[in-house]
Amino acid sequence: MPGATPPDTNDPARVSGESRPLDADETPYQLHRRFDRLARLVGEPAVERLFRAHVMVVGLGGVGSFAAESLVRSGVGRVSLVDFDRVCVTNSNRQLQALKGNVGRGKAATLAERMQLINPQATIEAVSKFYSLSTSDELLALAPDFVVDAIDNMTAKCHLLATCRSRQIPIVTSLGASGRIDPAQIAIADLAKVKVCPVGRVTRKILRQEYDLPRKGELGIPAVYSTEVAREPEPVTYDGGLGFRCVCPGGKNDLHSCEKRRVIYGTASFITGTFGLFCASVAVRSITNVGST
Repeated sequence: MPGATPPDTNDPARVSGESRPLDADETPYQLHRRFDRLARLVGEPAVERLFRAHVMVVGLGGVGSFAAESLVRSGVGRVSLVDFDRVCVTNSNRQLQALKGNVGRGKAATLAERMQLINPQATIEAVSKFYSLSTSDELLALAPDFVVDAIDNMTAKCHLLATCRSRQIPIVTSLGASGRIDPAQIAIADLAKVKVCPVGRVTRKILRQEYDLPRKGELGIPAVYSTEVAREPEPVTYDGGLGFRCVCPGGKNDLHSCEKRRVIYGTASFITGTFGLFCASVAVRSITNVGST
């Protein structure tokens, strides 16, 4: 199996961040051995398609970081990691890049280092950008074959979904994972058929009202969601009664800030991580045409 193409550091389409060049000691045979078990599952032709594929993950939190790692471990040859934020100590319970020594570092660059160690022959791009109307064209100019939407911000999420749909870029969206504790209630369905999940309901409403998506029938956007009703946050006492205080290394910002949230729900890695793994499964099955999506 041939190795993935080494990154072109002079490519003007690169937005920001960095990806390491192909290790001189790496060979096509090593790539084959690294993904031997995957090839035995889906077949070598499917693995070749994954090696040639480019997947963009937008949002690298508890969902996106797990989706990204699963994609790299599934042999995707080029992965673009998009997130403007920095690692916060409160990310420790659910985000793969949240390790001792990483607090304050950029999420995209930090996660990219981990991904490159998994597959040195992959092209991993760290893009420290916030997806929005103003950055959409710049980011999508990277020409991904598939996009994973793991964005928290509803305005950004809906714009990304509508834009990818209009440009016919395959995408999967992750809906509400906070406040859930039962992974058995996580499911995949077309966004139009999502039930119970408030984030799914609001997303559909915005897409139909602001982007003129059809009000009947499927929307053609696979969604990962939970049928579990979100649990209200439990009170915490470690703060000595001072109440919630944002400790994010980036502090207050105009993009996405703790201070602007009406309520902060609890999270568990076995929920957010499962959401991410489900997203990765949709991408891999779409790229390889193996299994139903």
